[in-house]
Amino acid sequence: MSQEQLMNWVAHLWRYCKQTQASQIAEFAISLPLLAVVVIGITDFGSAFDLKYKLSNAVREGARFASRQSTSDLTNATPASVTAVRDLIDSYLVGDHVSDCGLATASPAQAGLVWTYTANTRCPGGGTLTLIVDRGKTFQTTGGATVETTRVSISYPFQWRFSSVIRVLIRTARYLRVTYIRNESVMQNLN
Repeated sequence: MSQEQLMNWVAHLWRYCKQTQASQIAEFAISLPLLAVVVIGITDFGSAFDLKYKLSNAVREGARFASRQSTSDLTNATPASVTAVRDLIDSYLVGDHVSDCGLATASPAQAGLVWTYTANTRCPGGGTLTLIVDRGKTFQTTGGATVETTRVSISYPFQWRFSSVIRVLIRTARYLRVTYIRNESVMQNLN
């Protein structure tokens, strides 16, 4: 190829590249995956914060309810007061349209005055919901008095959609599909 032919070819290529026909389609095709990742990321984080808020409300109400329950039945294998706390939290989750993962039928494991419920039926991402009701938590005040409290904590699996969408842009991206959102509440026993 002669130098003149090469110069003609480069000039032709330059004129072709300066044309803007259909450039909007190319720009849209490049920006759409980025926009999808941003939008899914925003909605995912919004959903995670919403779930954290709902779990916070559920354990706070569970601890408040438990703090007013009598501690006289705590010597039973599965005390009615602890089962009532589980039922209250379960109904709170169902009322807020959060999967209870089968919490309503879960049986507790007991260690002292701590009852642990685990449930994994239809949990997001195949995770496990864990609810802990501790009716014998105590601490010392600055005046030296012992205060008996109830601590209710929950650990709930949250399934991220972002991890699936980011792979459209970066095939080798590895993000957690499930993260556990935890919350707890402590209230002084009134009985």
